Amino acid sequence: MHSSGSRTGLVLGIIALAVPVLALGTFVSAFALQVPGGQTVNPLATTSFYVNPSSSAAQAAADAAERFGATSAEATALGRLAAQPAAIWLTPEKYPLDTVGEEVATITDAAIKDGKTAVFVLYGIPNRDCGNFSAGGLSVLEYPGWVQAIATSLTLREAVVILEPDALSLATQCNNVEERVHEVHTAVDLLAPTRATVYLDAGHSEWIAPSAMAGLLNRSGIASVRGFATNVSNYMDSVAEHAYAQQVSDLTNGAHYVIDTSRNGAGSNGEWCNPPGRALGVLPSVVSNQGAQDANLWIKQPGESDGTCNGGPTAGDWWNAQALALTKAAGW
Repeated sequence: MHSSGSRTGLVLGIIALAVPVLALGTFVSAFALQVPGGQTVNPLATTSFYVNPSSSAAQAAADAAERFGATSAEATALGRLAAQPAAIWLTPEKYPLDTVGEEVATITDAAIKDGKTAVFVLYGIPNRDCGNFSAGGLSVLEYPGWVQAIATSLTLREAVVILEPDALSLATQCNNVEERVHEVHTAVDLLAPTRATVYLDAGHSEWIAPSAMAGLLNRSGIASVRGFATNVSNYMDSVAEHAYAQQVSDLTNGAHYVIDTSRNGAGSNGEWCNPPGRALGVLPSVVSNQGAQDANLWIKQPGESDGTCNGGPTAGDWWNAQALALTKAAGW
């Protein structure tokens, strides 16, 4: 027969063994919630997105107000457009290595002060756009340093990052799959430890099969970040994009995604470069009831040209006529 002291000692011993196990379980659970691809809670859930006061839309609205009056139809439409949060595109041509870090810090600090989250697009990969309308980018040697400068500024600052539109989608066409996967993976490795919520570009529903895109994303390190973005700078309707993205998500271990709805209000007519008759899509907002989707974003600034096609100016330049057509078609 055991004494009460022995039983007490036994109980205390069990408790002593259990405490570290419970503590370890708590630590593991907490860590699991921090793994980007495995987060069950939308990191954007309480987010509202930053409106860049220096955007091309804001400049166009100011110009219209000066020329036609602040209450004119054109100034009103462009002012409403400028009031919507759209992504800020970081290109090495506009944000070179020696200034990009400081610029990103300044923008994110302004957003944080305003209680908002800035959305950036990194668009500087070598041989960008495979030599098409948005050709340019950095050399293979320069690119990692440029991304590192951005990552350093986001180490302690929250932001959303859309990584390299079209880079993976064009890789097969450009015959540079291995190089692209390596370059995107390098950028992922640099950005993953930061406080940025990162989405790799994943083309759109009429471009690459979900299985092929998922393979590229998996090889590029998507498991280390939140997920992927679809329909960037394109016009595919949200129903098609959601279906496509859910398939890609299923093949990338449940990676989450965002959809660019900036110009998809009328869907696509099959053209990708300044097609006529398009409309603004739903406004940027967090999504809570669409499976793995985190948000609808305006990743492309409506009113900025896709390139010198269908009467448009150089890619990225402001095109007032298109901006007004998009707002009119949306019923503004």
